[in-house]
Amino acid sequence: MKKSHILAIAVIAVAIGIIMSTVGDASVYVSFREARERAADGNLTKVHVVGRLPRDGQKNIMGLEYNPTLDPNYFAFTLVDTNRIAQRVIFFNPKPQDFDKSEQVVITGAMRNDVFVADKILLKCPSKYVEKDIKGATAQR
Repeated sequence: MKKSHILAIAVIAVAIGIIMSTVGDASVYVSFREARERAADGNLTKVHVVGRLPRDGQKNIMGLEYNPTLDPNYFAFTLVDTNRIAQRVIFFNPKPQDFDKSEQVVITGAMRNDVFVADKILLKCPSKYVEKDIKGATAQR
């Protein structure tokens, strides 16, 4: 065999190894009900859950638990998924910046007993452009 053939086979083998290792880390989007079912079946693979934060009449987030002086790496909150199922979520890291301003939250993790333990939190924050600001912005002559 030529050296170029051996090199090509080695490159292909490395590429296959990389692809196979990333397939194991892939997770799917599910509801809290499906995440509970997966955990009950013994499937502890990570999943994504999309939801919104429940708010009271003054637009304050309900069920938020974070005390950085007591434990800065414990953050708990309630999330309501797209099927309107509320679930307690625990995140063993500091509270993300602008969490209070977020419209939608995507969490990655798995169910453990009766709580969802999140590894990552992705926030969808409101647009910095508000409709009234866009209407008021006109070109100056």
